[in-house]
Amino acid sequence: MRAIVVHRFGDPSVLSVEEIPTPTPGSGQVQVKVQAAGVNPVDTYIRSGRYGTLPTLPFIPGSDGAGTIIALGTGVTQWAIGDRVFFHGTTLGRPYGAYAEVAVCDGDKVFRLPANVGFGHGAAIGVPYATAHLALFGKANAKPGEIVLVHGASGGVGIAAVQLARSKGLGVIGTAGTDDGLELVRANGAHFAVSHRAALYHDQIREAASHGRGPDIILEMLANENLDSDLDMVAAKGRIVVVGNRGRVEIDPRKVMAKDLTIMGVFLWGVSAEDLAAIYLDVARGLEQGVLVPVVGQEFPLEAAVSAHEAVINHPAYGKVVLIPNQK
Repeated sequence: MRAIVVHRFGDPSVLSVEEIPTPTPGSGQVQVKVQAAGVNPVDTYIRSGRYGTLPTLPFIPGSDGAGTIIALGTGVTQWAIGDRVFFHGTTLGRPYGAYAEVAVCDGDKVFRLPANVGFGHGAAIGVPYATAHLALFGKANAKPGEIVLVHGASGGVGIAAVQLARSKGLGVIGTAGTDDGLELVRANGAHFAVSHRAALYHDQIREAASHGRGPDIILEMLANENLDSDLDMVAAKGRIVVVGNRGRVEIDPRKVMAKDLTIMGVFLWGVSAEDLAAIYLDVARGLEQGVLVPVVGQEFPLEAAVSAHEAVINHPAYGKVVLIPNQK
């Protein structure tokens, strides 16, 4: 099979297309023909070697994908050949390996893909929707009627957060950096959207959130640039959840003390299999009901993995970037 293999950590040029043996499923595992693989910012951090937990070289990147089950390992009874699934986590190059024509997954790492969801959209579910769900409900304990600011709402996690928050009865404010991004944020359920490049946009957010009180919750996609100003915007007793960060940041702890704030981080890889399954069960309900609709911004063939990694970091965020391994 063809796969993207990384033999050394570095820039996107280390992503190479190679022919390697097709993995076979062991006990409790399934073999999936990968129709689409999700490209997440964390994939680029791992590829570069700048991540807390790194795989053993060589490895196949990617944790998210969608496709069809083509073989079953011994002891697998909950799945059948031909089932349409999305997955988060593979066993080849554990926990990576979605950037390939075929992946092998533990049976509890695959989830049924609703008939109304295409494979490309299925590949956009894994990390984005689980991260957004965990940030909103597992960390911030978001409740209906509260107001959430999704700071960087036009990317994969941001759109997932907007949809999830709206579906659970929260007021939603989203920021983006382009007109297209702002339109995307509004189209996916935000009650108010504002450019984070606009002058005085912090004041606009505060005014939109309960007439100056500020949002109860902030999901922060770029903490190194925004965390200090988030402390000014958030309401008293508010919660700030750090989803993304690309550098160090200086803050004034007095702001945290004066408002009795809580700052939390999200680390999806530390979530138990049981909790992750519960998250995806809730997400699957939303997908079937049509209240959650993944947005795919760009699709690339497997051979263009370098361009996909550049796009997910350097281009304005607009939905999910996916690879199409079995593009015949």
